[in-house]
Amino acid sequence: MVLAQYNSEWINHFEKIKEKLSQFLGEINVTIEHIGSTSVPQLAAKPIIDVDIVYYQVFDFERIKNNLETFGYCHHGNQGVEGREVFKRKTNQEDQILDKIAHHLYVCKNDCEELHRHILFRDFLRKNEIAKNFYQNLKFKIANEANQDRKLYANLKEIKASYFINYVIELSRSRKSLL
Repeated sequence: MVLAQYNSEWINHFEKIKEKLSQFLGEINVTIEHIGSTSVPQLAAKPIIDVDIVYYQVFDFERIKNNLETFGYCHHGNQGVEGREVFKRKTNQEDQILDKIAHHLYVCKNDCEELHRHILFRDFLRKNEIAKNFYQNLKFKIANEANQDRKLYANLKEIKASYFINYVIELSRSRKSLL
């Protein structure tokens, strides 16, 4: 199944991942953000927790990377998204939390455009019931069209939901500039 109805456990899953990552990162000044659809209450989502580690000093990236690699992650570059670095679990690791809870892990500098897009979209959906419901219906429509194929769903969502996502982000930015 591509999409699942909202599960309040997703918040607990994020908190467990965040706690574990905080231990790995030690004294490095970071913020750990729950992003993506699982971070929006009552929004159906792929049951995969999306996490952004936000750092503030350029020199901290190498320290974060080294710490994550020491504790079972591999750096996979930015995968075509400038400023967002992807980390994936190594297959030979065994951690009771990180290997049991499906998650995507990204590391972003605090001024990264993609980070700001994640936060703006998440926050808008959290506050706007109509937009959240519209987005959820759009996602279910795409999932049905993809016949529950995850890869096809991701490709179709990229095409069909991008206009709405970009609209929400620009609307959020314009509202902030008015304040």
